[in-house]
Amino acid sequence: MNQAPARLEVEDLQENLRAVQEHLQHDRSKAELRAQLDRLHPADVAAILEALPLEERLAVWDLVKADRDGEILVEVSDAVRESLIEAMDSRELVAAVETLEADQLADIAPDLPPSVIEEVVQALSLEERERLRAALSYAEGAVGALMDFDHIAVREDVTLEAVTRYLRRLDELPDHTDQLFVVDRDQVLKGTLPLARLIVSDLDREVRQVMVAESVKLYPQDRAEDAASAFERYDLVSAPVVDASGRLTGRLTVDAVVDYIREASAESQLAEAGLRQEEDVFAPVLDSFKNRWAWLAINLVTAFIASRVIGVFEDSIAQLVALAALMPIVAGIGGNSGNQTTTMIVRALALGEIQAAYWAKLLGKELGLALLNGAVWGTLLGAIAYAFYGNVALSGVMALAMMLNLLLAALVGVAIPWLRSRFGRDPAVGSSVLITACTDSGGFFIFLGLATLFLV
Repeated sequence: MNQAPARLEVEDLQENLRAVQEHLQHDRSKAELRAQLDRLHPADVAAILEALPLEERLAVWDLVKADRDGEILVEVSDAVRESLIEAMDSRELVAAVETLEADQLADIAPDLPPSVIEEVVQALSLEERERLRAALSYAEGAVGALMDFDHIAVREDVTLEAVTRYLRRLDELPDHTDQLFVVDRDQVLKGTLPLARLIVSDLDREVRQVMVAESVKLYPQDRAEDAASAFERYDLVSAPVVDASGRLTGRLTVDAVVDYIREASAESQLAEAGLRQEEDVFAPVLDSFKNRWAWLAINLVTAFIASRVIGVFEDSIAQLVALAALMPIVAGIGGNSGNQTTTMIVRALALGEIQAAYWAKLLGKELGLALLNGAVWGTLLGAIAYAFYGNVALSGVMALAMMLNLLLAALVGVAIPWLRSRFGRDPAVGSSVLITACTDSGGFFIFLGLATLFLV
């Protein structure tokens, strides 16, 4: 398992990064830099590697102790891990990942060459091999893919004194051990024994008399999102994972849940912007191009549609130049409103707060909010338009167009995540791009169309 994290503030991490950069730029003693890296937690070394351009990153990577390579590979982002693995030969990779436990190895297995995985698996014990096979068998985003096999189980018919003697024989407890798992002879989970109860209870009592029989338990096939909600709801540090027969197979810990939440949040932010995957900040230009081109192509098409909408009303704009100055306001506020709606809905979907029966009610609420916003901001913008141009009809068109475009934004802001979730797609992917496309084209058409009807 990873060593205990050093107590570092954000400023300290920045200072470490600056110190590393200074060593590299002034070509100072490699031994001194290596010693500095050895003092850092693997997660801190990973953060430094992620913040360095490729050439400097590889220079630092060469200075890291070989016995720490595996831990650092687990900590770095997927994109940076690929660049580090590409710089290592098979012998170095095998030596690095041999130090990892089965659940950690499963995390980085997709990035490793098949030949390396095969060699490492052959070197594993039968128990570790079975654990790795089990971890790899679960889909990404399932509890089974996140669970830790390192746990402590005790029988329900033994005394607390026997449990205490057993714990004292261990070198150390697994990380985040706040409770022991109580099982019968067939390893079927019967309950949990919190360490707090073990400490304060009479040692002559049996485990079954002190244990918590009704405890939160998870299944390997459960969604990680549901598990994260359970950890938040019940303030859990760990939870047992059982198979369909109720036999204990592992546990889920709060550190794995926090990592999952952070990664899911980052993926959602990238998806909203139309990025297909996490990207190394210092990735080669061609790799970044491959990651970004798809939604940029879609954006180009939608931008062309918006331009053609404007082109239809060229005569109206020529007769009343003020329209060209005002129409971006209508489109821009509509886009912001639509993105607010979509962001709220995507978050609610991720937390499991929206049920199929309530989509219509949610749409009604968002349309009502759009009407209120349209009345308030439409009136304000109409007044501003009148103050600048002294045209009552223009201010009225501005106010009405604002209200109608906000209604459109609310409609598509609900419809896009609903449609994507209904067809089993990630509702966050490209949502901001699609919302902006709809509100731009729709806003231009509504505003210029109303202006053509009432002003030209």
